[in-house]
Amino acid sequence: MHTILVCDDERDIVSAIKIYLEAEGYRVVCAYDGKEALEILRREDVQLVLLDIMMPRLDGISAMAQLRSFTNIPVILLTAKSEDADKVLGLNVGADDYITKPFHPAELVARVRSQLRRYTFLGGIKRENESQNILCRGALRLDLAERRLTVDGDEVSLTPTEFSVLKLLMESPGKVFSTSEIYRRVWGGIGSENNVAVHIRHLREKLEVNPAEPRHIKVVWGQGYKIDE
Repeated sequence: MHTILVCDDERDIVSAIKIYLEAEGYRVVCAYDGKEALEILRREDVQLVLLDIMMPRLDGISAMAQLRSFTNIPVILLTAKSEDADKVLGLNVGADDYITKPFHPAELVARVRSQLRRYTFLGGIKRENESQNILCRGALRLDLAERRLTVDGDEVSLTPTEFSVLKLLMESPGKVFSTSEIYRRVWGGIGSENNVAVHIRHLREKLEVNPAEPRHIKVVWGQGYKIDE
């Protein structure tokens, strides 16, 4: 059973989300500000976080930045329609997706399932031999079984969504993937295509010596992104 942390200062929203997710068979733990959420994450085995942006004591963006220092579990931000800038900032500091309030319960559950599926299964299926678990493209070495990336021998930490985007590109070197195709294959068509550009930029910041002159993830103007053979 997967455990999900729901963090929002509006207790009615937390209670409603808890009901939706428990009806789907998930275990739910609750927090009402960012500081409490971090305390729970340090002592509980949690597989996904639903995190509100605007909260007292410690807001969601600050909590997001801190939790990424010790965990790579998926994080879905809960945002208001007026918080567009905060959505982008949240993605930049490591969030995997966001959902705008008010939301339909079915959409919330679908996004949770999508992120948990990616976190649990993508790259985690054992193959017949170790060589099939390793993707090497230049200085990049992606271990699918261990979900580990090294660049020039140095380990680089990835969020589950970053791992999925990089895995997709590395599995087909030389192929140009359009934004819409990456969005469909990684996000399952749930969310916003804007997530693609944000995560590509975040990957470049982690992989490249100079993100402005990338040597790994290349853009093909008007077409999409690729990793060279």
